[in-house]
Amino acid sequence: MINRDDILELTRRMTPARNCFSRIAGAYMDEEGYDHSTFNLHFRKLSVTEQKKNLEMAKTIPFSTTNEQLKEYGFPKGEARRNSMWPLLTAIKQDEMKDDSLLSVLYEIMGENYRTDSPYCIFMFFGSYDVPVKGTDNEWMEGSEEVYDFLVCAIAPTDEEDEPGEPEFGFLFPAFKDRSRDEDRINIFQADPDKSQTGIIKKILGII
Repeated sequence: MINRDDILELTRRMTPARNCFSRIAGAYMDEEGYDHSTFNLHFRKLSVTEQKKNLEMAKTIPFSTTNEQLKEYGFPKGEARRNSMWPLLTAIKQDEMKDDSLLSVLYEIMGENYRTDSPYCIFMFFGSYDVPVKGTDNEWMEGSEEVYDFLVCAIAPTDEEDEPGEPEFGFLFPAFKDRSRDEDRINIFQADPDKSQTGIIKKILGII
């Protein structure tokens, strides 16, 4: 189960004044899952307006209804993990989303497994959160416990001018659990849980 307080703590760093993102990348896909354009930029090089718009998009994923729209999933252990997207997501995170070839593999996998009948976009965000120390009385203290590096993915339909709508699918990796990274888990978002993207979820988790 996801602790809502953990998620709210993280989303407070997704504002223009306290922005935790350093990079944004993405692909614009047709309804058959093929990309027709991609981008990869330093987040802070965007205009203020673009930063605000993209922060709202990224924040939609963790700020959604906890344990309904946003659910926690575990990756398999041992050799079975190699069949999941864990190795790819870990490599993208460790490289801080600078390697376009890794992102291209991600877009290809998403395109093959995400089900929709309209054009859409895949936006990826790389963020770092310096998790502050919290005392036994729940008061914030000086210093930090760890640096939580993470990825946010948001998939949204696009209009004729490639403007994104509201995200319909996405994830937070690794999961932020007990105010710390949990490399064994991922939080997956679906705007409408009743219309589950079973194929892409199975691909992410390596379920055959």
